[in-house]
Amino acid sequence: MSRPRIATIRDVAALAGVSVGTASKALNGRGSLRPGTVARVRQAAEQLDFRPNAAARSLPAGRTYTVGMITTDTIGRFSIPLLIGAEDTLGGGQISVLLCDARDDPIRERHHLRVLLSRRVDGIIVTGRRAGARAPIDVDARVPVVYAFLASADPADCSVVPDEAAGARLAVEHLLLAGRRRIAHITGPEHHHSAQVRAAAVAGRTTLVTAPLFGGWSEAWGRQATGMLLSCDVAVDAIVCGSDQIARGVADALREAGRRVPQEVAITGFDNWDVVALASRPPLTSVDMDLEGLGRAAAGRLLRAIDGTPSPGLHPHPAQLVIRESTAPAGP
Repeated sequence: MSRPRIATIRDVAALAGVSVGTASKALNGRGSLRPGTVARVRQAAEQLDFRPNAAARSLPAGRTYTVGMITTDTIGRFSIPLLIGAEDTLGGGQISVLLCDARDDPIRERHHLRVLLSRRVDGIIVTGRRAGARAPIDVDARVPVVYAFLASADPADCSVVPDEAAGARLAVEHLLLAGRRRIAHITGPEHHHSAQVRAAAVAGRTTLVTAPLFGGWSEAWGRQATGMLLSCDVAVDAIVCGSDQIARGVADALREAGRRVPQEVAITGFDNWDVVALASRPPLTSVDMDLEGLGRAAAGRLLRAIDGTPSPGLHPHPAQLVIRESTAPAGP
């Protein structure tokens, strides 16, 4: 179920027709702006019920008002939504985010760290293209660090991660409520953290018609795994997929086999990647990890750490289920 969206500084700027920086200055009483511009921004903020981030406004003096973000997600599939969410939170305090792509290269990562520290950033957000745990970065303890999407292997660090298990359970519970009882699970590589977590959550919520089918995060694997299910003559009325790409492949294979979706077989995906979920036939019901919200949560914890109140430990961020045409109640 979708949650009410909280207005951000970006929304205020768009409604007022100004830049994010100008909107921030108008709301914080900084800079030399025309009275009409200030009034327009404040009117937009009131109309959207925008609440500036209190933590950002209360940061101690002597800061550079810059934060570094290091990622290994070269294509930006996960890091860009996280960046947008983080900027929504940080923009209220006129804090800029410097994005650095480490490309899974330790040497490149150390170079970016040196550059960020030489610029005296107030804090660092570390993220990547896959969930799971990674070794903590090597920085001075006086520089606050928050891990987002992925977790630090050090439990003393602050890590904000998607609650993938709860998301997978949401998908299963939705299918059960819709009357589906013969459920299969097709997901990614067995060694992959996300595939393991999601498969365990699905199997823990319902008895599957067959063991989880592990393979790749691709449409090709979705088609292949569906062919395996159909060739074994396994009666199935729903398939929980570990990703939207897999789910789209499953939908194609079922359609080619003459099985109607969702009338005969319902399908759920994971990630709510709109370029895949909306282009699928039919559009996919999918678990959304709320990456922008996760970015806002991580930035909020970083602000509090900069202000002297860190929050060590693992902090799960809730997922939500976006329901579309690929699921529907089973017939009589």
